[in-house]
Amino acid sequence: MELALYDPELGYYARAAQRSGRAGDFFTSVDVGPLFGELLEAQLAEMSRILDSKSPIQNFDLVEAGAGNGRLAADILRAARDRDPAFYESIQLHLVEASPEARAAQPATLGDVSPRLASSSAALPESFEGVLIANELLDAMPVHQVVMRANGLREVYVNSATVPGTDSGTDSGTVPGSDSGTVPGSDSGTVPGTDSGTVLRTTEGPLSTPVLGEYLDRLGVTLEPGWRVEINLRAVEWIRDAARRLRRGFIIVIDYGHDARELYSATHSAGTLTTFARHRSGGPESSPDATAWLQRPGEQDLTAHVDFTSVRATAEAEGLTTIAFLDQTYFLMGLVSGWSPERLAARAAALKTLIVPGGIGSTHKVLILGKDVGAPALRGCSFSVRVT
Repeated sequence: MELALYDPELGYYARAAQRSGRAGDFFTSVDVGPLFGELLEAQLAEMSRILDSKSPIQNFDLVEAGAGNGRLAADILRAARDRDPAFYESIQLHLVEASPEARAAQPATLGDVSPRLASSSAALPESFEGVLIANELLDAMPVHQVVMRANGLREVYVNSATVPGTDSGTDSGTVPGSDSGTVPGSDSGTVPGTDSGTVLRTTEGPLSTPVLGEYLDRLGVTLEPGWRVEINLRAVEWIRDAARRLRRGFIIVIDYGHDARELYSATHSAGTLTTFARHRSGGPESSPDATAWLQRPGEQDLTAHVDFTSVRATAEAEGLTTIAFLDQTYFLMGLVSGWSPERLAARAAALKTLIVPGGIGSTHKVLILGKDVGAPALRGCSFSVRVT
């Protein structure tokens, strides 16, 4: 998954500055237009005032992780410039993005607000005070996939076979200690651009690390035989690192996912690892084919739902406080509270896309964490703090 998404030459995200939008493979809140950024700016401005009231700060660090080409940051900055010039002038923008292609496109995307850009890097700033935003970042981190069998928990690996002009071939390297053969019920996928007919297959073997079993034990999760789930160790490592770098302020995580009790249940017993290409999902979320993610590596998005319980628990263990966990619908409804009927009517189409039940408004959750900020009553939590 790491290679398919982030390999410098072949990775899906590494090779393009932008993958979402009508001409891309999937649709995000940013693709709706500038409204999402404008609404987030209202929440960020309030957070800045909260920080300043407790201990004045000269510069407000706005860090966006998984920033892509900077579209969301540009929308936020333009809204701040137009509505709150003092807040705009205090912002130091830090864009964090793994793709060199996307980083190279950031200055042009920011355009007239590029003077606020303080840094652009593949890594988080060493230390910052302000707000860190991660919008649809954690779901794109590489995951482990495990499956429960009669003899215990097994991990799903990928290996390959070369088929030179025939329908048969030999494995080019199996996982040490792994079972031979493919995972029952799985298909193989061919690797594009290879004349030899290399195919990728899944195989089961011992856990690559005992941490995977410990992860589920810590959550009190019991998997039934045949259940297949994903474990995102990278997301836990990321939030731990982010919490340690944040001196004071907030972290806003927006993504699709569930608490652990829902994610690791019969409802998602086929797993959530899936693909997106041309706005169509493949894999267990939409079809019986559990190995759509083996097809065309590097040519389509790979994603799995986020375990918000573990992300939240890890942040709290690092001294952060959970301020709210709610659907994006309710978060945004709080931010438009007080708008005039005329203003609501003028933005009705975009707002509906962002909040409509069954769409990204309910599939996307918002986790707000704080460090040394107390327990403020945020505007984004004023409508309802509810998760569906």
